[in-house]
Amino acid sequence: MGQTPRPLEPSMSERHFFGAELRRLREQANLSQARLGAMIRYSADLVRRVETADRFPSREFVDACDKALATDGALMRLLPLLETRRNSERRPSAATPSSHVVAGSLLPVPASVSLAEMVIRVPVQPGVLDRAALSWLNNPATHSRSRTEQSNPLRNLTEERLLSAETALMMFRQMDHTHGAGRVHAQVQRYIEDELNWLLLNSSASEAAGRRLYTLATGFFELCGYQAVDTGAHGLAQRRYLRALRLTQAAADRLYGSYLLAVNIGHLALHCGYPESALGVALTAVRGSEAQATPAVRAALHAVVARAHARLGRESDCLAHLDIAEQQLDQSSPDGEPYWIHYLTPAYLADEIAHCFHDLGRPKQTQRHIRDALAALSPTHIRRLAIDTALLASSLAAAGQIDEACATAREAVDYAAKISSHRCLQRIVEVQTDLEPYRCEPEVRELGEYVRHQLPLAAV
Repeated sequence: MGQTPRPLEPSMSERHFFGAELRRLREQANLSQARLGAMIRYSADLVRRVETADRFPSREFVDACDKALATDGALMRLLPLLETRRNSERRPSAATPSSHVVAGSLLPVPASVSLAEMVIRVPVQPGVLDRAALSWLNNPATHSRSRTEQSNPLRNLTEERLLSAETALMMFRQMDHTHGAGRVHAQVQRYIEDELNWLLLNSSASEAAGRRLYTLATGFFELCGYQAVDTGAHGLAQRRYLRALRLTQAAADRLYGSYLLAVNIGHLALHCGYPESALGVALTAVRGSEAQATPAVRAALHAVVARAHARLGRESDCLAHLDIAEQQLDQSSPDGEPYWIHYLTPAYLADEIAHCFHDLGRPKQTQRHIRDALAALSPTHIRRLAIDTALLASSLAAAGQIDEACATAREAVDYAAKISSHRCLQRIVEVQTDLEPYRCEPEVRELGEYVRHQLPLAAV
């Protein structure tokens, strides 16, 4: 009887991601490790050790696998990421007296930096967001070639380098879902400084390649902005999102710009307590993208408008925009949507609807929709599991179901303890605040002790 393959965790590191991709492609080709090894003239044990992240693969090994599996170079495009990781691991040990490694972290953290510093709030300026929205609305995007392109058209980026960067962005997003920004953002920032900035400075003379590069760069700065929110650096998030918005204008991508304006910048304003500003930028995005918007993008924009109305207590307006969002998502087809909106499923929209009902003070409806969202979540999306489970606990507390609220809050704490995320800490604090009227109940006191033991930064 064959041995059961060891489960892989692709989000743990670049090497784990590569191993998981190799296994996926090998199994897709219906090949055993021994068969693939024979085809590429390497041992089955080496194939196994690369797949399980026990060994770094050589360039020759990767090239042979690409050819045997007919991947069109998919594995070779991951090699620059692996080589960066291998080089960093060959440097002198990071475990010096001035640093330590957080459990599960992919990078050393200076010992002089307290984890509490991660949760410091950096203020957002809503007036800046409002002006940016107005500027975007009044200045249609037009693709413009950089000075580098005009003066040095022979220094073109290669297709292989672009594909490698696109793969890196996909990998960083997956790692962010699982580990939180606190453990991943330094890697993303380093990649931007070392690789993405080089690509931007050596842009292709081809207009199509230039637009593709700007869209890729937009994705990186969008991720950086989201990670800044997740570490509590809201002012930095504002700057990152506005940089991404400018890149969509350079790419003449009105659709992506509207998404950034409503979904990223609008959510940032909501997160920082500025619902009027969130409503303004989201409605601007709706008006400014009427000709270009696809059904899924329209659904995402109207969901944010609904969130802002809910926060302002305007129930009828909220429900009207939720109805539009649901109708638009029903009309959506993946083939007709940009790749960056493919995450927007009925389950994701259920999450947005649940937050609306929570803000409107309707716990029963909140519970119904958040359970739908949780049922469809991937087990690797730890941050979302933590946040949504905490929201469910808060809605149970609002309904007076204290025992179930405390039990659910413990689950949320367990998820939050696995990840480095300021947003998760905030949600655990909010749950305890929602349970404050019942602080004399034994279950609530026990929950407080559990938080102090498992997640001390969220203790109140």
